[in-house]
Amino acid sequence: MSNVKLLGSGYLILVIGLFLYSFTQVDLSLTLSQWSVWQIIQKFFQHIGYFQRPLSTVLYIILIFLLYLFYFAFLYLAKVGKIRGIREIWTLIIVTTIILTFSYNAFSYDLFNYIFDAKIVTYYHQNPYVHKALDFPNDPMLSFMHWTHRTYPYGPVWLLLTMPLSLGINFFLPTFFLFKFLASVSFLGTVFLIGKILRKINPKDEMFGIVFFALNPLVLIESLVSAHNDITMIFFALWAIYLLLNKKYTRSLILLGLSIGIKFATVLLVPVFLYIAIKQFRNESVDFKRVFEIIFILMTIAVVATSFASGINKNPEIQPWYFLMLFPFAALVAQKRIVVLLTICVSIGMLVSYIPFLLAGEWPKDIVELKVKLLTLSITVGIFLYILSSKRLLSTIKRLFSST
Repeated sequence: MSNVKLLGSGYLILVIGLFLYSFTQVDLSLTLSQWSVWQIIQKFFQHIGYFQRPLSTVLYIILIFLLYLFYFAFLYLAKVGKIRGIREIWTLIIVTTIILTFSYNAFSYDLFNYIFDAKIVTYYHQNPYVHKALDFPNDPMLSFMHWTHRTYPYGPVWLLLTMPLSLGINFFLPTFFLFKFLASVSFLGTVFLIGKILRKINPKDEMFGIVFFALNPLVLIESLVSAHNDITMIFFALWAIYLLLNKKYTRSLILLGLSIGIKFATVLLVPVFLYIAIKQFRNESVDFKRVFEIIFILMTIAVVATSFASGINKNPEIQPWYFLMLFPFAALVAQKRIVVLLTICVSIGMLVSYIPFLLAGEWPKDIVELKVKLLTLSITVGIFLYILSSKRLLSTIKRLFSST
């Protein structure tokens, strides 16, 4: 058995562990199925998540730690060319996606808000930009929802995409999985487009870029487990970029418009699109490696802007899933060691930020400050590792030791 297949088998066991762990966080007011056997199973997992919180927290830490160990192993194999065929890694990604599509959205309640926002239109025939969940106090979903006081915060495209998924709203579980399926398709589409773009601009980094994004534990949790709509926004943005590279301007602009119409952040890409289009119209060469570095910087700005826009009392509210709009573009510039190290360190720091909630059952009052500290520490560690791994530094140290 090859190293990739052996690692893949162990990795999928961990993914199943993450799938099972997600059900420890099922809201106590939510019954996923009336089937008596399932209710016994659900209560068993809930007992761990809600009444054995130290155990639940330890299980989470072990899962995340092991997922990163496997992630580093796959990155190494991709970097040294030990993953022989793209089919091997794609099989692993697809199986992982299928398993986590059926997980519970353990780390965020946003998926329930997506469902209810669409329900306001399809079931109550009202405008979600005007009406909020609290305007329908008799709805059973309110018993397990959070953020019921807010009106619809996203673009109209997201509403158009999700309305058809809510037509079976009286059957909660099928609707729940339809929304999860949308996130999973967006995730797979994003991975596919990362590979296609890298094959066009930097073929030797295709495998590393795919592994770098698709197997990152934070990406898996926020895209497939929690099913945040950021992944759908980025899917359309990457599709638009791929079409732009192939000089299909009309379809590219339409898809960029769809991306912007989901969550607005990708509006920062408009100047870059115009720059590339103008250069291509003039038959001038485009340094796409530099362009994607600029896009990475722009989406970093988008993460910061989103954090401040959703903050409280002018303090940034840094949410782990915001980085979904950044990490795909990090995969496109993964030849930059500093980008790789910073991205990985930030992803670890953001997943660590869930530990206080899992342990206490509620967010501490200083969670905003804690997340800022974790992010600062993550960036500092990333920079330190970059300096430490610098070839110039290593050669200098070697010369110093040889001279003594």
